[in-house]
Amino acid sequence: MIVLGAGGHGKVVADAILSAGDTVLGFLDDDPARNAVWDIPVLGPFGAWESWADRVVFVFGLGNNALRRELSGQMQVKWHTAVHPAARVGRGVVLGEGTVVLAGAVLNADAAVGPHCIINTGAIVEHDCRVGACTHISPRAVLCGTVLVGEESHIGAGAVVRNNLRVCSHTVVGAGSVVVRDITEPGTYVGVPVRRVP
Repeated sequence: MIVLGAGGHGKVVADAILSAGDTVLGFLDDDPARNAVWDIPVLGPFGAWESWADRVVFVFGLGNNALRRELSGQMQVKWHTAVHPAARVGRGVVLGEGTVVLAGAVLNADAAVGPHCIINTGAIVEHDCRVGACTHISPRAVLCGTVLVGEESHIGAGAVVRNNLRVCSHTVVGAGSVVVRDITEPGTYVGVPVRRVP
């Protein structure tokens, strides 16, 4: 398979794939200074995907939610859903195509995660949660039971969302923040409890 993005997050995604016993053929990246990760080559820019589309599967190694959304809409390819073997995926969990679940993450019973999401290292997505497309749940973030997070949102490292709440699409919850009420307006929210910032 090919990983889109050869930066820091791309390396972590590649490591998850290799740890699961799969093979990474190479990376695509628009940065000309990046020519390899470990002994795995960068095969060209993102636009080179068409040369490989009928031969391999793809997965994103990009932390930028909007860029994942943009590229996934342009690319007519098969997507790989990558799950690190040290992650815990419970019964009834649904993972969208192209989603990445990293080491130590826990997704409990009947949670559902949309396409091209990142469930990062040690994140917890509790039972019956819903995570929208192209959203990033950062390291050690916690979604308590039955939380709904919309599309292209970012739950920062160590943030906590109390059970039975909704976080709307296009929202950033800052690292270490605590959400105790629904967030219904897009924006950036920080603090304990969270407040919206300009």
